[in-house]
Amino acid sequence: MPQDNSYAIPYSPSSLYSPRTSTGKLTSVQKLLNHGIRYIRVQLVDPTNNVRYRVIPISQFERMFEGPRPSITIFKGVLGMAFLGLAPGFIPDGEYLYVPDLSTLKYLPYKNAHASVLGWFQEKIPYRGADEQLTTKVESCPRTLLQSVVERAKETSGVEFLVGFETEFILLNSTDPITAIHHNHAYSNSLALPTGSVAEIVLEEIADMLQLSGVELLMYHPEASYGQYEIVTGPLPPLKAVDALVHTRETIYNIASKHGLRATLAPRVFKNSCGSATHAHISVHSTKPSLSCPSPNEPNLTEAQASFLSGLLAELPAVSALTLPLPASYSRVVDGVWSGGTYVCWGSENREVPIRLCNPTEPASRNFEFKMLDGTANPYYALAAILGAGSAGVKEERPLQMKDCSGLSAAERGEEGRKALGITQRMPLNWEEARKSLRESDVVKAALGEEVVDAYLRVNQFMAKSLDAPYDEHAKMKLLVENY
Repeated sequence: MPQDNSYAIPYSPSSLYSPRTSTGKLTSVQKLLNHGIRYIRVQLVDPTNNVRYRVIPISQFERMFEGPRPSITIFKGVLGMAFLGLAPGFIPDGEYLYVPDLSTLKYLPYKNAHASVLGWFQEKIPYRGADEQLTTKVESCPRTLLQSVVERAKETSGVEFLVGFETEFILLNSTDPITAIHHNHAYSNSLALPTGSVAEIVLEEIADMLQLSGVELLMYHPEASYGQYEIVTGPLPPLKAVDALVHTRETIYNIASKHGLRATLAPRVFKNSCGSATHAHISVHSTKPSLSCPSPNEPNLTEAQASFLSGLLAELPAVSALTLPLPASYSRVVDGVWSGGTYVCWGSENREVPIRLCNPTEPASRNFEFKMLDGTANPYYALAAILGAGSAGVKEERPLQMKDCSGLSAAERGEEGRKALGITQRMPLNWEEARKSLRESDVVKAALGEEVVDAYLRVNQFMAKSLDAPYDEHAKMKLLVENY
């Protein structure tokens, strides 16, 4: 009898609608009342990845749903805000409706009697869309944008996705001066989480709060930089995955604050140590039998997975403008520090490539780890760009010509070694190069919409300028860690 050597927990899109993953989710106003909820935080994530919310008493929230379009109003410029200012082209005029999505209701166990909900931006007055049908959709709404990309991928490319995230963050005692909770730190080292320490108490409380609110926690552990830790959450369909990521980050920030600490997602706080990322693990599932057979070039990938990877690699420089959105982001992604390196490539179980193939021989848990994503990126926009580029490759049945860069990193191979694998392009080495690549990418602009990309670039530039305003480098880093 053949021995089964499989080792990973299997996940599939259909497996994630079980009672196991619904624990802690609140799906109606009545359930809110039954849980003793008195206030609702109606949350939104702006293009610069700042979470904004309004607190509404439960009685008013309940009354909201007596009308035909339950919503609050919010001025249109919120999608063009960076700190206290508006990016060029945005004016403080006009209003959107912000419609709560009750499927996102989550109890906030770290704040007694509070729950949170995300929503959709909508136009107050319906208009005729590209299909000549009346709609209220706001294309630049981050959640709407991601969901549109996912639906289009399934319809036109025959693929759907599961996504899980690793959230790296640093706990600071102070932001002036910037001081980590301790400097005796090493990757997964027990000395970084001694029993009874502030770090150990904070991490366990974060873990407890996430599980109480219904987020599937896979693990947490110390990371390699000073005061750095990582929270790993389970896979979900893309929109639900990013919603859970937003909730995870809010939980981290709030529990740290409760204990007098500042948690930061800033890309690289300490220049003599590694940085913090938000690695996305993406599994690609084909709905077409013809795309589910093994790829002739890479037997550890299906046709759909190979074409997805090929499409994503082709657009990786452009995608990085959304996944690495600030000048500070590029201080993290350098060669030799396990951040993905500086070459457009992929590799099986190689941590020195932008896209790592994980569990290559395990079809049930095989996934791509996208390493070029940090905590300053709006995760809805970033994932929409990643999935949009990859699904375009599937739609075109794009062959995967680049070979597996396992073993040595691309930087270590030299020019001839890289050429042998088909590695010929560098990643953008700075913010300006990434923005140029995005402006020139027809594929990403088609996936997200030209107007959305144009608006994003204006807001992105304004945000970078705001963070660069202080003259002193310490003041710039202080501003960064206090906002991310």
